[in-house]
Amino acid sequence: MIRIENLYKSFNNISVLENINLHINKGEIVSIIGESGAGKSTLMRCINLLETPDKGNIYIDGINIIDNKTRISEFRKNIGMVFQTFNLFEHLSVIDNLTYAPIKLLKENKQQAEIKARQLLKQVGLLNKENSLPNELSGGQKQRVAIARCLAMDPKIILFDEPTSALDPIRTNEVLAVIRKLAKSRITMVIVTHEMDFAKEISNKIIYMHNGKICEEGSPEKIFNNPMKKETKKFIYKECNFTYEINSKDYDIYSLNSEILEFFEKYTIPNEMIEGISLKIQEVLNLIFKLNNNAELTLSYLKEKMQIKLEIVSEGNGFSFKIPKDFNYKRKDNVNILEAYFKIKDRRKSNEEL
Repeated sequence: MIRIENLYKSFNNISVLENINLHINKGEIVSIIGESGAGKSTLMRCINLLETPDKGNIYIDGINIIDNKTRISEFRKNIGMVFQTFNLFEHLSVIDNLTYAPIKLLKENKQQAEIKARQLLKQVGLLNKENSLPNELSGGQKQRVAIARCLAMDPKIILFDEPTSALDPIRTNEVLAVIRKLAKSRITMVIVTHEMDFAKEISNKIIYMHNGKICEEGSPEKIFNNPMKKETKKFIYKECNFTYEINSKDYDIYSLNSEILEFFEKYTIPNEMIEGISLKIQEVLNLIFKLNNNAELTLSYLKEKMQIKLEIVSEGNGFSFKIPKDFNYKRKDNVNILEAYFKIKDRRKSNEEL
């Protein structure tokens, strides 16, 4: 369905894509993951020729879209794209957003286009919003409208460019639920995403990009459970764990708490739990800095057990505890229980000294 050969793209003499080679079969769901700036969004925009490659070829259904003889407007009818920032027509109602392109480009009559639009709005749970303007919708609702608008063109391929990056965790789940349902239709989809669990669940193939190149590709099991390249291993570990190094007792507590919040937002962890963990970390660090001048803490979300694991290591001393996702920090007896979770494994100092 999509074949990319020796693709290169640069901006202002800075290379963004280098020697990209990729095959995507009809009906496949491919997720592209990687650090920000790896070239993921640029690759997506090249597939739709929103960006013109410097070198290489892109074949869609056997047709080289880079060829000057290819009618770009015709081929684009078969490729839908869902952007990070929705890109709805703000002056048009929801239903008019859905019918505009089918009427203008597919030459559907207005009645036919509106019937299909209402079916699609019902599919994404927004039939009651057909007369609303985009500014009357939440971010999640806007993105669901954007997906329905894309489907209104009956595309053969849908490209999703980080469709949840502008959304909070609750709205993210709304949009991911719609994409999961869409995946069952076996339409070819390419998804740039930072939602690792979602990518693992929904994809036939995972592409890991690094510094403008495809570093590794394979099944979700291979990439997430047995990556071969060191860059992939480092990225996957970082996505599943949060690590923070502290080299002074005057560390920036606000920066630390901000990064803890960002990590846990991916897993919709309750705010009171995040606050409780942050306070507990501060207590332990205060204890550590009476003896040592550095510490490294690691937070992990154990999805299968619905637990949070906190590990802090300093000068041979290891602190760790695991708590369930629904732990109630507001109850005093639970706070006392939490104190008991801490176990000190001292290799250099006795527990009495600590």
